Amino acid sequence: MQSRNTIDAMRQTFCSLALLACVFIHPSLAQDKAIQRIDRYVRLRSEVPVISGDFAQIYVREVMQANAPLRADSATDRVVIFVHGAGTPAEVAFDVGYQDYSWAAYLAAAGFDVFTMDLTGYGRSTRPAPMNDPCNLTEAQQAGFIPSLISAVCPPSYPKQLTTIASDWADINAVVEYVRTLRHVDKVTLIGWSQGGPRAGGYAAQHPEKVQRLVLLAPAYGRGASPTAPAQVPATGAAFNTQTRAEFFANWDRQVGCPNQYTPAAADAVWAQMLDSDSIGATWGPGVRRAPQETIWGWNLALASRLAVPTLLVSGAHDKQVAPDGVRTLYNDLTVKHKVFVDLACSSHNALWENNHLLLFKASLEWLTKGSVEGNETGMLKLGY
Repeated sequence: MQSRNTIDAMRQTFCSLALLACVFIHPSLAQDKAIQRIDRYVRLRSEVPVISGDFAQIYVREVMQANAPLRADSATDRVVIFVHGAGTPAEVAFDVGYQDYSWAAYLAAAGFDVFTMDLTGYGRSTRPAPMNDPCNLTEAQQAGFIPSLISAVCPPSYPKQLTTIASDWADINAVVEYVRTLRHVDKVTLIGWSQGGPRAGGYAAQHPEKVQRLVLLAPAYGRGASPTAPAQVPATGAAFNTQTRAEFFANWDRQVGCPNQYTPAAADAVWAQMLDSDSIGATWGPGVRRAPQETIWGWNLALASRLAVPTLLVSGAHDKQVAPDGVRTLYNDLTVKHKVFVDLACSSHNALWENNHLLLFKASLEWLTKGSVEGNETGMLKLGY
């Protein structure tokens, strides 16, 4: 394994030479000896309101077979970009360093060029300055940092939500364009989770010429949401939120509907990786993960019905964050003929980190390679029952 100094030197060298992204070789996670990771930083003019027009960096992790040559081009149906949800950055969500829990490594081992991306405000991407001020949390969340971080509840320095669905789509487009250029392909496949539904699904509906296929796990959906931005963008409110380890596990445990639904050691690995992705949040109180609050619009019946790419929807049977019936509604609203809904047994909103995760990974792989799940190109299926 290369020393930290060597890795930092490589980062500096590639950053000075790259026009579109800074690149360095990332040491493989301990459980993935056959997998290589390259960290990339895609530069763009931000559309996040508080830093609009400034340059920002989007962290992108490429995951590939360790012995595979770096190809100048790839088959279109072999290029995947993962888009995360509202709390967990992509390298944690999709590339967990525990046994066979990395969805990205699973697809890479099957021969895909896989990329995960952190939107602005998440993980290792640019975090706007208001996220460093605990006064920009709600008063209830501020209370958890008294007196360790602040002496008393304080007024916000930035009393607005930080990001918007439009800035998310702009971040995604920057990464899609970068990957299309890097791999010389016209289209990529997008995989989204939770709030990654409006992000990836909304983007795909607007840019069918750039998206080959779509996989959405527990996608949030507002059938009757406004098609246009509100009068005030961003909306008034807290700029960001935090989550502690206790809150993370409490939210998970309320969604357990089967014995041994998840492995505590896997959950511990997820949380450790969450803190590792947020060096500032890790020092606040007991250690927290930070995520921006977002002003959302547009992912509604009208936009969903425009989605023209083959789409796989997956919902955990015990999901209490995005109700399975809501995902079924999205399935019914899609007008694209090539669509499948999967009801995944003994699974929560965190299905990708639970004991049935390989059923999810396998279904996604069949969708990406054959356009079907258990031979079905359309319809509603149950897995793991």
